[in-house]
Amino acid sequence: MLLLLIIAIIILIAVAGLTGYLYLRLRESEKQQKETGLRFHELKNQIHPLQLERLEAKLNPHLFKNILNSIQSHAYQTYFAIDKLSNVLDYILYESRREFVTPKEEIEFALNLIEINKIKVSPLFDLKVKSKVNTTEPLYEQKLLAPLVSIDLIENAFKHADIQSPDAFISITLEFKDNHFGLTVANKISSKPPMKKEKGGIGIKTLEQRLRIIYEDNFKLDSYIEDNVYVAHLNIDLFEYKVKVLAAR
Repeated sequence: MLLLLIIAIIILIAVAGLTGYLYLRLRESEKQQKETGLRFHELKNQIHPLQLERLEAKLNPHLFKNILNSIQSHAYQTYFAIDKLSNVLDYILYESRREFVTPKEEIEFALNLIEINKIKVSPLFDLKVKSKVNTTEPLYEQKLLAPLVSIDLIENAFKHADIQSPDAFISITLEFKDNHFGLTVANKISSKPPMKKEKGGIGIKTLEQRLRIIYEDNFKLDSYIEDNVYVAHLNIDLFEYKVKVLAAR
């Protein structure tokens, strides 16, 4: 009996000690939890002003206005480009099927093509486009010009131009004067090889062959490189061509 009593007392003492230990750990845990809660609220109070400051920056009227202006600018540019692309596609699909178009139609096509290609370059890029057109000349709206004669010279300029160089430029001049159709394109040549296209234009050489078949010796197509600048010039004497056509009838 005495032995059992001693064992029971030892068990009670152990249970009491364990209970006390657990109670102390519980109090310590509650204290740590309370301290953690206080620290959490302190951090939360510090974070809120930062979040508010960021929110105020996002809702800043000037910043918001700048973003809207940027979106509007890109949206207008996209709409403008799509409108020009639509005109170019119509010309390629319908007008180019004809044997001849008017100089007016080809010049309008060329200007639309330039506007589409402008998307490839920065607004700060030195792109000069001049149109020296005498709209009062009698042949300006007569169908004497082979369609798409300007496409290769213009596309080659944007394809081969050194767009990254600080002194890079593209210069395009469209002319109709003295019943001559003229196109002059110049660009700073890029040192990097152009990206290979799956389908290119008809090519300068093919263009020259095509013009020779149609206009014989009533055209001139020159190209040369000087000081790392590529220059191509096309001139078609539509008056002389018309005279020959009328004389052959």
